[in-house]
Amino acid sequence: MKKIFPTLFLFFGTFLFAQNISFETLLNDKISIRAIEIWDGKVWYSGTDSKFGYVDLKDSKNQKQIKLSDEKLQFRTLAQDKNSFYAINIESPAYFFKIEKKKLISQRVFTDVSKAAFYDAFHFVNADLAFAFSDTDDNRLKLTMYKNGEWSFFKNNIKLNPGEAAFAASNTNISSAKNYVWIATGGKSSRILKLNLKNQQIEIFNTPFIQGESSQGMYSIDFSDDRFGIAVGGDYTKQEANINNIATTIDGGKTWQIQASGKNAGYTTCVKIKPNSKGKEIIAVGDQHISYSSDFGKTWKKISDEKGLFVCKWIDDKTVVFAGKDRIIKMKWINI
Repeated sequence: MKKIFPTLFLFFGTFLFAQNISFETLLNDKISIRAIEIWDGKVWYSGTDSKFGYVDLKDSKNQKQIKLSDEKLQFRTLAQDKNSFYAINIESPAYFFKIEKKKLISQRVFTDVSKAAFYDAFHFVNADLAFAFSDTDDNRLKLTMYKNGEWSFFKNNIKLNPGEAAFAASNTNISSAKNYVWIATGGKSSRILKLNLKNQQIEIFNTPFIQGESSQGMYSIDFSDDRFGIAVGGDYTKQEANINNIATTIDGGKTWQIQASGKNAGYTTCVKIKPNSKGKEIIAVGDQHISYSSDFGKTWKKISDEKGLFVCKWIDDKTVVFAGKDRIIKMKWINI
């Protein structure tokens, strides 16, 4: 099913761009999806009721879905390396599933039995290194690490602030570049944890982001390189609130500048920088909107009122895939 929207006239600075934006529904199902990956020309997803599957980007009739467990597990994470996908269910016990890409054979490869286990994001830094971030029962930073085929808990002495946690909103509160991994926290304290991949040291930086309540803070981050990054979020209990819910950094996360405060579409769950744009072009999505920036996140234009979408990924410079409640959709820009 396709929906073709009329030409939208979008103002960015002093330039006027005329664009057609089309939406195509790729998947309809009774499912909530908060994590997607792109591979082999397909959108791969994990979601509720232990569901895992794919839909073809060019032919949506080409799709397949399996169940990773007979239990009704909820998945909000998904990651991949060359040969496999990985997904972790929320809540304890947290099972780490490995799914072979070619045959879609799944197996449990690691289990976290701690009572507070609740995995918010799972991110591959490179083919041999990945991190998964979980809530913790002792107010200490909890990272599960996959390194050279082995699973372990990442040793550290970082203590989180009271009420500081993270949100399993879109599998995107972890990001990485060449030399660093960043983790965004939220809740009563919303900070950036920066892991140096060379010396394994973690620095912690405060942010001016909205925080103080369990529903507030950074929900999603993305970095284009070791210096430029963006964070989005807000308050899921006040979706229209748009104060101090977008920020950018140009020094690798040490300092953050609030952007478009009071001048954006509100609560946002996922942000993705357009590949090869060096941070200039950015797409973001929340439960009530799709928004776009063409000036490094300084100003934003709501380009759609599509609702119930939580996560997004760029396919190419004119195509973005979104997923959320009961569906996966593809959006294309067609310049005139």
